[in-house]
Amino acid sequence: MGNLEIRDLNQSFPREDGSRLVVLDHLNFEVKDKEFVCILGSSGCGKTTLLRLIAGLDEAQEGSIVLDGEEIKGQNPKVGMVFQEYSLFPWRNVMDNIAFGLEMKGLIKEERYRIAQRYLELVNLSQFRESYPSELSGGMRQRVAVARALALDPVLLLMDEPFGALDAQTRNMLQKELLDIWEETKKTVIFITHSVDEAVYLSDRIIVLSPRPGRICRIFDVELDRPRDRTSVEFAKVRRTVLDLISQNCAIQ
Repeated sequence: MGNLEIRDLNQSFPREDGSRLVVLDHLNFEVKDKEFVCILGSSGCGKTTLLRLIAGLDEAQEGSIVLDGEEIKGQNPKVGMVFQEYSLFPWRNVMDNIAFGLEMKGLIKEERYRIAQRYLELVNLSQFRESYPSELSGGMRQRVAVARALALDPVLLLMDEPFGALDAQTRNMLQKELLDIWEETKKTVIFITHSVDEAVYLSDRIIVLSPRPGRICRIFDVELDRPRDRTSVEFAKVRRTVLDLISQNCAIQ
């Protein structure tokens, strides 16, 4: 299962003058099992902070984060995360990068390579298993990062603007590949983005955060059949509706 509940979540950080900078303000939402949810918001609205809290990398100041009935306290093996930076080990080849988390769990070499090979094939990089990150394109490196996260078999996959640094053509290609992977693995996905187009193309629902402090501005259902055609009238209508909601309630940069 991959049901996530966020309840009255608040997060702030101390300033030098003794005051506190409020980053997240009373967030409440749910993500259902196997759902693909995009979180849309401007820089500084707390998107990455939210993902770090869900991942258990930071501790929530107030409120609760509950995954499948258990409150998240510290890092949770049920949660995987993919960052915008690829975070690959340059001295490890593709196969060993994917197998790294499995190695840390103590799996023997044959078993971790068997699992890593499955996800290597899933991201269509089998022919690059012996290559090193420096020999790969940005898109290929991000596919390795996705495979590494999936190899640990999380029920919830967090993705922090994973395609933000890529060119438009590569970004569109990886969006399609990500949906193929999601359809096959049936993971619950929370995906952060600045792009309305990306959010409409990928998600079942879009959660729009206000500028800092991050509050829920709108939660929008994307009722379009997949695969989605960015050039269709229906897609354009949904994109325009989201943009209109944003302009009426909060400013997305």
